[in-house]
Amino acid sequence: MTLIGKGDLMKKRYIASAAGAVGAGITGYILRNAENRDKIKSKLKTAAEKIRNGENDHERDTTFEDAGAPDQAKQKDMAQLENSKMVSEGSQFGVDYYNKVKEDKNEKLNR
Repeated sequence: MTLIGKGDLMKKRYIASAAGAVGAGITGYILRNAENRDKIKSKLKTAAEKIRNGENDHERDTTFEDAGAPDQAKQKDMAQLENSKMVSEGSQFGVDYYNKVKEDKNEKLNR
C-alpha cells in the first residue's frame, strides 16, 4: 500500500483549481453576450420541460414496446427480426416481461 504524499495532494488541488478557473473563464466569455445568454436559457428551459413532462418517454420506450409485439414493430432492423424469430419459435420472455410491466403501470395509474 502506498501513501499519497502531501505534495501530491497539493498538486491535485492546484490542478483542480486551475481547471475550475479555466471553466469559469470560458463560461464567462460565452455568456458575456446577451444573445448567447438568451439562447442558453431557452435551451435549458426546453430541456427541463421535456424532462418534467416526459416527452422523451416515447423515444426511450420504443425498444420496450417493440419487445412486447416484435412482429408489429415499425423498425425492422436485424435485432428486431431476430426477436420476432425467437418469439415465433416459442420464446415468450420479452412478451411476458412487457405484459407484466404494462400491468404494473396500469395498476399504479388506477390507484
